[in-house]
Amino acid sequence: MAIDEATAWLLAQLAESGATPLHELTPHEGREVMAQTSALLGPGPEVARTYDERVTAADGDEFTVRVLVPAGEIRALVVYYHGGGWVIGDLDTHDHLVRVLANRLQAAFVNVDYRLAPEHRFPAAADDAWAALLWVTERMTEIAGRPVPLVVMGDSAGGNLAAVVARRARDAGGPELAGQVLIYPVTDADLDTASYLDPENQLLLTRESMIWFWDHYAPDPADREHPDASPLRADDLSGLAPAIVVTAEHDPLRDEGEAYAAQLALAGVAVAQQRFAGQMHAFFAMVGVLPGSAAGIDYVAEQLGRQLAAPELAAD
Repeated sequence: MAIDEATAWLLAQLAESGATPLHELTPHEGREVMAQTSALLGPGPEVARTYDERVTAADGDEFTVRVLVPAGEIRALVVYYHGGGWVIGDLDTHDHLVRVLANRLQAAFVNVDYRLAPEHRFPAAADDAWAALLWVTERMTEIAGRPVPLVVMGDSAGGNLAAVVARRARDAGGPELAGQVLIYPVTDADLDTASYLDPENQLLLTRESMIWFWDHYAPDPADREHPDASPLRADDLSGLAPAIVVTAEHDPLRDEGEAYAAQLALAGVAVAQQRFAGQMHAFFAMVGVLPGSAAGIDYVAEQLGRQLAAPELAAD
């Protein structure tokens, strides 16, 4: 189906603004544009407690994580990796979304400000994502008040990182994950899938912008073959945490996200997957702007509640 009316209106407004395409910007300019766009969402809802901490990366450098804890009994602890093609995005661009998710899921969230490319190329983001997961695991009781199910979650490039750390956790024998939530994830460096080549999918995210992202993050073609860059290319996906995979109908990343869900299922992993009709890439994060965002959040809440056998998570 065609994109929904709200999405069409938003795209028309962006077109009228005469904004320069992302792939024609520098990384710094792209970050400024994303920051300005996300600021239009306004402040997110209040949570009971929030604070930032510094985490040491594998190479001795540091990055920031933001802990957000809603009021009431905590049902899960979610490590969140933001989208932005490993090049743009930060804690603030996804703060509104994470606050909404924390309250909606009744879960503590740790939003990870992993280091960005091209200043920090592959595998820096993946390594930071893993370091953040270990950091959170060691502090579960401090953050959540008690041992609770541990979940990784991310959108777009953040979905890529969530998939990567889920596999690393299996290979390392822990931490034990109760789930992985992958929102229109990057799972492969194949830029010639049907959804990549479909002209109707060249909307907020385009094939050209994904080329731009990959060129900044993993310019070496050999690196793109690694499963820490392209999780779909992993030899073995068995034994991974149950997955929730959200895709958008009009998204260059649609096919690879759905292919990853299918491969997980073939490997015996419990998978809940839904394609959201009439939606484009990034719809999930556009809280209060696109109705599809609320539908996507409802779907994740319902499915995660089922996976964790906690009906409270699925309740409105």
